Amino acid sequence: MAEDSGTAGPGEAMPDLASLPGGAKAALEAVLMVIDEPATDVELGEALGLSPVRVRMLLRELQDEYDGRRTQVPRGFELRSIAGGWRIFSRSEFAPVVSRFVREGQTARLTQAALETLAVIAYRQPVARARISAIRGVNVDSVVRTLLQRGLIAEAGTHPETGAVLYRTTAYFLERLGIGNLSELPELAPHLPGLEHLGDFDDLVP
Repeated sequence: MAEDSGTAGPGEAMPDLASLPGGAKAALEAVLMVIDEPATDVELGEALGLSPVRVRMLLRELQDEYDGRRTQVPRGFELRSIAGGWRIFSRSEFAPVVSRFVREGQTARLTQAALETLAVIAYRQPVARARISAIRGVNVDSVVRTLLQRGLIAEAGTHPETGAVLYRTTAYFLERLGIGNLSELPELAPHLPGLEHLGDFDDLVP
């Protein structure tokens, strides 16, 4: 069956979803795996060149698959309709397992990108993702997600003017650093050269 056609971004050709492994449903699944916030069927449709009606049908099919409605064997994650959009989450039943892995079983060191992002949050909290990106000059979505998963940062409400989610460090962050409060944070420059002038960005973005 031919897939719906759509418009691509400037200079981009819309891929032929039917020619991809798994077709449109697999393409939709791939997008759902990387989004940080719930996406509406319209947004997903625009990204894939599919109609919202087609997207909703595929979303329901994926939801049924993850819930094991045919096989009676549910997956460890689920597709939820939340806040007007769709996003994949690990099932709440597995929260103890996931938490144990993230906080105790994951021994890999943080990357330089993660350390720099964590430093920006620590010294400028509460801070929005857009401001972190502006200071670092790169997209920080995946890094912020990693820091959230490891329990080093947490959401701290929203910006009163823009509505952007704000982030702060956690008690676990202080514990890992071996300090009692934020006033004991060490000088930044010796540890992360290049971020010693954070104050220059104070008025850049909210």
